[in-house]
Amino acid sequence: MTSETYSPPVNVLLQLGEKRLRLHHKWIDYPQEYGFTKADIPELTRMAIDQELNWAESDKPESWAPVHAWRALGQLKAEDAIEPLLSVFSDMEGNDWFNEEMPEVFSLIGPAALSPTRDFLENPKNPLYCRWTAASILVKLGQTHPELRAACVAALEAPLERYSSNNPEMNGVLVNSLLDLEAKESAPIIEQAYAAKWVDFAICGDWLDVQRHLGLLSPTEVYERRHQVDADRLRVKTSKLPASPSKGFGAETAQKKPKKKSK
Repeated sequence: MTSETYSPPVNVLLQLGEKRLRLHHKWIDYPQEYGFTKADIPELTRMAIDQELNWAESDKPESWAPVHAWRALGQLKAEDAIEPLLSVFSDMEGNDWFNEEMPEVFSLIGPAALSPTRDFLENPKNPLYCRWTAASILVKLGQTHPELRAACVAALEAPLERYSSNNPEMNGVLVNSLLDLEAKESAPIIEQAYAAKWVDFAICGDWLDVQRHLGLLSPTEVYERRHQVDADRLRVKTSKLPASPSKGFGAETAQKKPKKKSK
């Protein structure tokens, strides 16, 4: 991979490497520092989804160029990059950087990202962890663009309403995303999914945990109810145990049949 592969000024990203990513608590201001404009969006998009670069050896500086490119696309509010980025979600399923940064990238791009992301999440043919990234994007959009929150909640509720058709883990992802948006209004559909025992507890806990997170129950109420549930289970379990033999004086002789006297 050479710098001639991409036109200036985009080809500078091939040389930045990982160090420039980790030295900054905040992202580099790419338009300010490198003079990127909307005219560079096509080349930045091509770099962002270049699978040869994305899966190059990490010790090569060019392998980090796509990370710089998608950050720059976010800062340029590159709506034209939304569909191309979504098109490689499945290819990038195992790329932690991609999955962790796409929510921020899409939230920077803005409201135009909502509809395509919702459509991606709705499609059950897409891999679970890619749909999880899409759900995280909707959460970030709802958090950073308050005017989109209701639409993002609705986009997460829609697939959850079909909980019986989903993998329990997918339902857990949807519930967890709604919790991140503090969607108290989603409690009824969440309760239905839990009542059907079709939510993976490993992702966001049980129904009591969800109620606590949404502020529907206090920590004290959760403790009391959980204690009561445990007590009820113990009571049911105990009632199913076989009756204990009587103990005390005469117990042994009472349990033994008397021997017949020999003639």
